[in-house]
Amino acid sequence: MVVISNSNPVRVFNSDRVIHKINLSLQQIKDMNNNDIFKKLRVALQLRDDQIAEIMQLVDFRISKAELGAFFRAEDHPNYMECGDQVLRNFLNGLIIHLRGTKENPKNAMDVINENRAQLKSAAKKIVPKENVKKPAPKAPGKNFKPKKVESKVNPVEKVRFNNGKNKKA
Repeated sequence: MVVISNSNPVRVFNSDRVIHKINLSLQQIKDMNNNDIFKKLRVALQLRDDQIAEIMQLVDFRISKAELGAFFRAEDHPNYMECGDQVLRNFLNGLIIHLRGTKENPKNAMDVINENRAQLKSAAKKIVPKENVKKPAPKAPGKNFKPKKVESKVNPVEKVRFNNGKNKKA
């Protein structure tokens, strides 16, 4: 629930009943475009691109992950794409079906959000940081292994012969 008034801050109530205060003026809210709204919904609901594509499929609107990535890019990026009204409308309609379910199969929105959160936590636990990965022990040299002979390196300046401007034949 978002309460918008002429005074700052805007109060946002999240699922844990904690009040978050966001310092947005009415002018900043009016200046938001569809891409900003789409980004904020994605972050607030903790949705990944594949989940957003599935939500769009609920209303028979097909969109690729690459197109979604273009909506979430910075405005100055060369592959940035403006999110149209139709895309945002279909996402919101799909989001309603995703969270509430259909008349035949109703769902509790909080259960869906908590289930999504649990999936994110389990996916985060499966990722192993690179520092903790054990590297295999180096192999011992074979029986016929002979190390290369190390030749003494000659300074390249010592190889150069200077003629001091004299011809070679003279």
